[in-house]
Amino acid sequence: MVRRWVPALVLGGMWWWAVLRLALEPEHAGLVEGAVAAGGWGLSLLPVHVASAVRPEQGTDEAVTDPADRTDISS
Repeated sequence: MVRRWVPALVLGGMWWWAVLRLALEPEHAGLVEGAVAAGGWGLSLLPVHVASAVRPEQGTDEAVTDPADRTDISS
């Protein structure tokens, strides 16, 4: 559990440092602060709550019921 929380807290602290530095002292903030702040904000836009669904394996003798899974569509 510590292996997950320590890096998350360190990266979160770096992001807050960059955002506060950009907000409070924009004349002294540089490229690194801007990149860290933009990168952290960009990561927050990722849909990390989405997980792939596990489908049950189909046997060779079972019919495919989902039309999207068919590869032998005839015209």
